[in-house]
Amino acid sequence: MVKKTKLNNGLRLVTKVLPNTQSVTVLILVGAGSRYESKELNGISHFLEHMFFKGAKKYNNTKEVSEAIDSVGGDFNAFTGKEYAGYYVKVAAEQIDVAVDVLSDMLINSRFDTKDIEKERGVILEEYNMYQDTPMYQIGWDFEKLIFGDQPLGRDQVGTKELIDSVTQEQFLAYLRALYTPDNTVIAVAGNFDEQKLQKSLEELFVFSADRQKKAYDFAPMLPLVRDQRVRLRNKKTEQAHVVIGFPGYLDNSPRHYAAKLLAVILGGNMSSRMFLGVREALGLAYYISTTTDEYADIGTFSTNAGVSVERIDMAISAIIAEYKIAAEKGVTEAELVKAKAFLKGKIILRLEDSEEYSHLIGKFELLHGGSRSLEDIVKLIDAVKLEDVNATAVDLFKAEELRVAVIGPYDDEQRFEKLLIM
Repeated sequence: MVKKTKLNNGLRLVTKVLPNTQSVTVLILVGAGSRYESKELNGISHFLEHMFFKGAKKYNNTKEVSEAIDSVGGDFNAFTGKEYAGYYVKVAAEQIDVAVDVLSDMLINSRFDTKDIEKERGVILEEYNMYQDTPMYQIGWDFEKLIFGDQPLGRDQVGTKELIDSVTQEQFLAYLRALYTPDNTVIAVAGNFDEQKLQKSLEELFVFSADRQKKAYDFAPMLPLVRDQRVRLRNKKTEQAHVVIGFPGYLDNSPRHYAAKLLAVILGGNMSSRMFLGVREALGLAYYISTTTDEYADIGTFSTNAGVSVERIDMAISAIIAEYKIAAEKGVTEAELVKAKAFLKGKIILRLEDSEEYSHLIGKFELLHGGSRSLEDIVKLIDAVKLEDVNATAVDLFKAEELRVAVIGPYDDEQRFEKLLIM
């Protein structure tokens, strides 16, 4: 059972004791991602994530932070998404105090020293350049820009060079005070630990200042999607072309959430899927190909991502679209659905053997939806999906007028690709 506790310092704590593991993960999730940024501050959430590792009160610099975790053989990292940022430490169960101590010092006492900010600009610019030079990363962001347009959800988390070059200590502190507050933070812990002892430590160490008590604002709701652009082309000299072809999808808590997940598995979720066998194996048009869904609070995407031959990209795009059309017109089979359910449940069960993955599951659901969702809940929801649900989802999603394609490769003619968007 997932347990939720409201701590005296205002934090929400969600826990799952996993007695058969010898590890524990302490994860902090904050409602502070690129959806919370103005256009001018695009990238501040990601830059701030980096700065938390630069030293605080007890652990004065990156070396001391790293040594504290390394000395007990632990793992630690952070990430910035579009709707939240996360910070975690995973350690052997008996070292949980180290995890809590390091994370609390980072989140409560970080200094954001101006010298550290200046040094980190170069690091983040190199990260920005890495993404620019890695089409497999960039193509997904390009597709979301195409779907969501010029609003926060359509912007990259890494931000812009202008922000990276110019953001100030004062802007970091203002953003921290606005969003890194108890009511906008969830601590998720999964593994083998003493719940009462943990709760006491969290209340003692996570003491927020008076100016960080209440979240200042929420992210803006989605504006209506722009319908007049169907192709996003990035002209780049590459040996392999990269494409994402898909549609606007469902929000995170949609009743069709798992029907869409299962449809994605059937179309391109594994090596026995329709896209893999049809586009890659039968036609030899792609090296990698996969179909996925991405969900946010009020919208999502359903897409197929592929690395294809530069010379045969037209054939590959048409072949992927043909699979969408077949699914919409003829549906999927009961045998495919049974196999997809077993696959999806199996993958989730394997992932949740890891305390890090389990903490992310329970923390994300609490932060975004204010509730809990266990493995047993997920399995029941997957099992409840019927064949008619999946086929209705295909009809609902796969509409010719909603079809979009993002391309990275040595091309300069958007019209060439727009002509292929026929179902």
